[in-house]
Order: sequence, then structure tokens, then C-alpha cells
Amino acid sequence: MNDNLLPEPSRRTFLAGAAGLGLSLIAGGGRAAATPPVDATFLFSCDIHACIVSTEGLAPNCEQEGKTDANLLRHVAALNAVSGQHWPETIDGNPSGLASAGAKIARPFGLVLGGDITDDGGGQIREPREGRQLQQFQSRYEHGVGPHHIHYPVYVGLGNHDLDQDGAPPNVDWYRRELRDYVELTHRQSVFYKPRVPVSNYDPLSDNYSWDWGGLHLVQLQRFGGDENKGAVSGLPWLKRDLAAYAADGRPVVLFQHYGWDAFSTEVWDAAAKTFDDHGEGEPHWWSPAERGALLEALKGYNVIGLFHGHEHDRVMAYRAGELDVFKPKAAYLGGFALARVTDKFLDVVFGEARGETGHIAFTHAFSKRFD
Repeated sequence: MNDNLLPEPSRRTFLAGAAGLGLSLIAGGGRAAATPPVDATFLFSCDIHACIVSTEGLAPNCEQEGKTDANLLRHVAALNAVSGQHWPETIDGNPSGLASAGAKIARPFGLVLGGDITDDGGGQIREPREGRQLQQFQSRYEHGVGPHHIHYPVYVGLGNHDLDQDGAPPNVDWYRRELRDYVELTHRQSVFYKPRVPVSNYDPLSDNYSWDWGGLHLVQLQRFGGDENKGAVSGLPWLKRDLAAYAADGRPVVLFQHYGWDAFSTEVWDAAAKTFDDHGEGEPHWWSPAERGALLEALKGYNVIGLFHGHEHDRVMAYRAGELDVFKPKAAYLGGFALARVTDKFLDVVFGEARGETGHIAFTHAFSKRFD
């Protein structure tokens, strides 16, 4: 194994970089027999936390945490400004190590989101109707024209902030249903209905879905692959069928979900400290070792070249879970995103942040994996 590749992480081991630190990781990976050509550039972001709850403004603490519409507009402008710039040759004065270094960035095929598009169940309104946070998200992150909209197709994923909130009886599940309905109406096509961003394979039970960009297969797993929390139906049976149908030829596969294998995503109850942390021995806070193991088991035998996730807000992470390369940018409301390029010969991932004036981008970390 290349010395620059991060070891498989425990709960305490991950790459967590401060802004301005240039990092290049070069790794080797396998390729199977000939598959359709691959050259796909895309954006990934997570943890938007749209926070408007009424005509009077934001939910409590959102202003202090930076979950403001101004920050989301700055983030949208940065994502739209990516196309036509160049893959960085250096980061903080050090070689980026990217295979694409110096090349012009192609127009991204799309923006994929890794959950928590809203801060509180879509917007926390008493009667079942569209919440203001979902409206705010739509006004910024749906594909559209002009400076206030994303200029690429957007592939929506949900997280715990979107799905964990209970409504008042008898409408206990209506917050969750609102968000799941939005995902389905955005992506699930039928003979009679053409959605905004159609995908090839949609599971109406789990709301997992998949699509292809040339010879690259991509899968959205929502909160996490195998989620059964709050009445969710596990998507693992669907995932196994999907991979068998669409990726058995060895083509590269990229996955997206909300939870990861980092210290925050894997924290458990610490009885002594009376809190969840990364060294307790109690029940898991978010997802369990068995659930993580079941997902990794479902991926065996396929050419899964990476998984992108969110949930933790403050750090850039690139690490390994078993044989799986895992990536997490900073939260969107903090300006964070990842830009990826997959070809037949390599995977490049560069992490960026929206900073300062509108449309300005700072690239902070880079990862590159060459395929044999």
C-alpha cells in the first residue's frame, strides 16, 4: 500500500485538516474488464441546513452557527463558478498530486447532496403543508437560471435533520413524508411522469436511487444504506439488485449518503460522561457497527471507488473504511464542497470552500487515486 494512503480509521483516526493545508494522497486501485468510457466531473455537498422557519426569520441559534441565507447564496455562487476554472496544481504551496492538475474544469454533470438539506424536518410548521425550510432549499438548490440557483442538475439526499423529526399526533410521520415526497417527485420517473432530474432506478420503499454518467454508476443511499430508523425500509435488498444489474461488469461505482465512519458518525453512549462520544461503550447514536458491516458486505465484489458523506460539519476528511475510500467536505453553510473527476484511469477529488467575495473559491485539500 502506498505510504501516502491513510490507514483504515478507528473512531479517532481520520484526516481533519485546517483551511490552507495542502494534502495529496495517491493510491492504487483495480479495474475489471472493459466497460463503457468514463470521464465524469461532478460536485458533492452536504449539510445545507436551510433554517428559515417563518416570515420573521431563522430558527433559534441558526444565525450564530452561520446557517444563514447569505452563506447559502455565497455557497451557490461558488458552486456555479467552478466550471471553467482549473484543477489546482498546488495547494498551500505544495503539489496537489491531482492527475487533472492544470487542466480546465469541465462543466459538472451534476451536484449530489449528502443529507440535512433542512435544519429541522423541512421547516417545523404545525399543519401539514410545505415547510419554509424546504421552500428556502428549493429557492437556492434546485437547478435553475440566475445567480440564486444551482446551474447543474441536483441529486437530493436526506439526513437525520430531515428525517428524525416527529410531527404532532396523528400526523407523526408527516415531516418525513414531506421530505421523502420531495425526493421522489424530483427523481422518480414513470410512463406518465417526467421529474425534474430523472434517474434510472428508484426504490419507492427506501427512496434510494441510482443513475449512470457514461460508464460510471452512482447510487444515492439517503441517511445510510440499510436505514430502518423512524419507520424507514432498508434499501440493502434493492442495493444488491441494483449493483447486480448495473455494475456486475466491473464499472466504477460511487456512493452517497449522510452518515460516515468518522468519530461523530460512529459515536456511542458514554454512561460515565452521560453523553454520546467516540469512546463510550453503550448504544450507537447514529448507526451501529452491524449496520456499517452490512453495507460494506453488500458492496463486496463490485468496483466501488468511493463513498461521499456528510453529517460532521467542521472538518475535511478523506479516509478508508475497510477497502473503501471515503470523502467528506465541510458543511455547505460553512462554504464546503468536493469536486470530483472519475475517468478510466483515475479518481481526483479536490475539496473547496466558498470564501470572501461572491463566487470566490479556495481549494484546500486534494486526493488522487490511479487505477491499474
